[in-house]
Amino acid sequence: MVNPLQRPVRVLVAKVGLDGHDRGAKVIAAALRDAGMEVIYTGLRQTPEMVVSAALQEDVDAIGVSILSGAHMTVFPRIMALMKEKGMDDVLLTGGGIIPETDMSQLNEIGVGKLFPPGTRTEDIATYITDWVAAHRSF
Repeated sequence: MVNPLQRPVRVLVAKVGLDGHDRGAKVIAAALRDAGMEVIYTGLRQTPEMVVSAALQEDVDAIGVSILSGAHMTVFPRIMALMKEKGMDDVLLTGGGIIPETDMSQLNEIGVGKLFPPGTRTEDIATYITDWVAAHRSF
């Protein structure tokens, strides 16, 4: 887990839609901070547009979406489309929550990064993000 950047990896952690369960997002945000990353947490009830706008403003390397509402097949494609519109091809879109494996595969096919189910070790998430950034972002 080596960061080639001359600054910490920057990650935006978001909760999209009406899903009000943010404990997991806060746990992940704290774990990523503990791993040396800069974390911006958007808070609850964000729209995909708000998430992408914040990611642009904060110049993040990755966006992590926590979703438990079942709206993942709407939320992730919308965020991915907005990211493409804004030219954010070198920003990772990842996330986790209650997402069936078949849906994870479909989301991966459209460009969403690895998705993590509940119970994933936070170290594994931090390593994935750092490794992805090392392979895809260069300044």
